[in-house]
Amino acid sequence: MSTAISPTAYNYKVVRQFAIMTVVWGILGMGLGVFIASQLVWPELNFDLPWTTFGRLRPLHTNLVIFAFGGCALFATSYYVVQRTCQTRLISDSLAAFTFWGWQAVIVGAIVTLPLGYTTTKEYAELEWPLAILLAIVWVTYGLVFFGTITKRKTKHIYVGNWFYGAFIVVTAMLHIVNHASLPVSFFKSYSAYAGATDAMIQWWYGHNAVGFFLTTGFLGMMYYFVPKQAERPIYSYRLSIVHFWALITLYIWAGPHHLHYTALPDWAQSLGMAMSIILLAPSWGGMINGMMTLSGAWHKLRTDPILRFLVVSLAFYGMSTFEGPMMAIKTVNSLSHYTDWTIGHVHAGALGWVAMISIGALYHLIPRVFGRQQMHSTGLINTHFWLATIGTVLYIASMWVNGITQGLMWRAINDDGTLTYSFVEALQASHPGFIVRALGGAFFAAGMLIMAYNVFRTVRASNPAEAEAAAQIAVVGAH
Repeated sequence: MSTAISPTAYNYKVVRQFAIMTVVWGILGMGLGVFIASQLVWPELNFDLPWTTFGRLRPLHTNLVIFAFGGCALFATSYYVVQRTCQTRLISDSLAAFTFWGWQAVIVGAIVTLPLGYTTTKEYAELEWPLAILLAIVWVTYGLVFFGTITKRKTKHIYVGNWFYGAFIVVTAMLHIVNHASLPVSFFKSYSAYAGATDAMIQWWYGHNAVGFFLTTGFLGMMYYFVPKQAERPIYSYRLSIVHFWALITLYIWAGPHHLHYTALPDWAQSLGMAMSIILLAPSWGGMINGMMTLSGAWHKLRTDPILRFLVVSLAFYGMSTFEGPMMAIKTVNSLSHYTDWTIGHVHAGALGWVAMISIGALYHLIPRVFGRQQMHSTGLINTHFWLATIGTVLYIASMWVNGITQGLMWRAINDDGTLTYSFVEALQASHPGFIVRALGGAFFAAGMLIMAYNVFRTVRASNPAEAEAAAQIAVVGAH
């Protein structure tokens, strides 16, 4: 059919905004991570001020990296993917704009309140009730935009990447609203609606599934679109992708109790969390294998395509960290690893190796297309970024493995008379070299983000967004 070409086929403006802010928040969040890692090497960097202590800056770091960097990457890619796979514009430009400005407002609220000490004290859910309510409103609006766009799709089929994005949106809303139920007593203070072990269980149902849905399912939506696109190959097995989807969302939600081994949580709940965590290995590796096998016949492209390298190495880290997680959920392993730096290493295997790397690869693919360019300004800089990110991640994880196992063994060592062999301070002294290596690894990763920012700046400066939208219109017309 013939249609007049208009440069308004897709709403790329909101995609461009979220893509740029992903890079900005990535630099700030990871830079802050390097700073607080350095505080553990040089404690005087706390400056003896309440606002700059590790205890206040660490939750700001996690919020900036997860919700600011990771969240903006998810918004940017989901808005891009849902329009292109449904061959239709976002259902509402104004609601999409609200999600952008609302999300930035939540992040700015976190930057102001967390250093001041306003916190619920719940991991990954520290934001006090006014910001939690704003976040919920923005998130529900996001769901309306995403699912509304799917309902008016031009294609009969809903691409599998959108199933993952959709599940992540729905479950994140449920987790956030249930866990944040609280009684406000002032504008910046509230008390949880739950108490004792129940509060802990609901928090880690939320906390683990913030990892399981926000940081896994959403980014698998990214994987199912950008890996086949960059490899120029169809997904290895569409059937496996559907099995992967249903197995993942059925099992992941039950794994939270493995965060509460050897606590006041009933033993049966701890054991259930352990069992479900071990079973979870199967769907996790199913997704990793599906992504890797998509490169069948295209492995040679890794020699010349650093974007594909980012995407493939992210899958390798996903496979590794989703093997490590179930292993650490086993009670006997957990008795050694719990409360040590091994847990920190595991989290960053997923956060740096999986989440950040796939986001970076997806952005390098997406940014030229939404800014009307053939490719990024410099492939060489992407290559440099890849090696900085990979080396930084390996240094970080390896140092935390060594530290964690050292700490676990020193804490449980006892003399013949039953007294502890080592004091806590001795374990801390033994950890010091690992803290230095971790700060170095984080600095490598953050330096890569600065190189990315320069590359993006040069690409955007030479851009023609109207051309990108006209090309998208031609693609839609051609598809008809």
